[in-house]
Amino acid sequence: MTAKGEHTVSVVLPALNEADTVYAVVASVVPLLGTLVDEVVVMDSGSTDATVSQARSAGARVVRCCEVLPEFEFRPGKGEVLWRSLAATSGDYLVFLDSDLVEPDPEFVPTLLGPLLSGDDIELVKGFYRRPLRLENDEFGTGGGRVTVLLARPALASLRPALSGVIQPLGGEYAASRTLLESLPLAAGYGVEIGLLLDAEAACGLDALAQVNLGVRKHRNRSLLQLGLMAQQILATALARCTSGPAGIGDSSVTAVTQFEQVAGEWLPEVTRVPVADRPPMRDICRRR
Repeated sequence: MTAKGEHTVSVVLPALNEADTVYAVVASVVPLLGTLVDEVVVMDSGSTDATVSQARSAGARVVRCCEVLPEFEFRPGKGEVLWRSLAATSGDYLVFLDSDLVEPDPEFVPTLLGPLLSGDDIELVKGFYRRPLRLENDEFGTGGGRVTVLLARPALASLRPALSGVIQPLGGEYAASRTLLESLPLAAGYGVEIGLLLDAEAACGLDALAQVNLGVRKHRNRSLLQLGLMAQQILATALARCTSGPAGIGDSSVTAVTQFEQVAGEWLPEVTRVPVADRPPMRDICRRR
């Protein structure tokens, strides 16, 4: 609190149909309201379950994404939600927590804020943790974060070796200054975290980044087909920022992924369009309005 001084803090939870978990995540932060935290905001991107009512009953302010910056057509995906959250909040510092966390730790927010408030010119703080793999009714001590291990870390080691020491480059628990966040474009969908990391290092240098140990992070694990779409957005975002690459990379607002499922002995292709276009820096939007 002494380090925070007159600064303000917004905690943001992006949410889409997370009624089973959002209450507990909000409840883990609400005791900090009025002291370390000035607002807890759940950014709902069109939930059809009880996410909104659960978030409100836990003590969060719920903002429907489609009502923020309505002059911009809403695009599905996490990057869009976080981009609009900048216009829906007021804190000098923002802490992002995923709303599908299981057994959220009340220390997540204070731990993430520590380096930002320390006066060491830190602009972005990434959380790292052990990630159990939860499959149906079984839980394994490790094995979560498959896209991180198989794609994100190898890509960073090849494209931006200075970031090889980041343990969880795709983690959804992180904090940053509003000044930094509003100065950078935000990538579409699941590319938002790796895009922010790459852009922050390019803009501010490695010394402006920090990472903190959050212990264990449990969340809902996704199928391999879902992870494949996620990986496409992450790879497209990283390539667009780190290399001119083959013709066409980074030039299109939408890419396509072909995946295959075996049905009755046949391998059937399914093509999914994946948006990869960035949203512009929020400070540019504010200047236009």
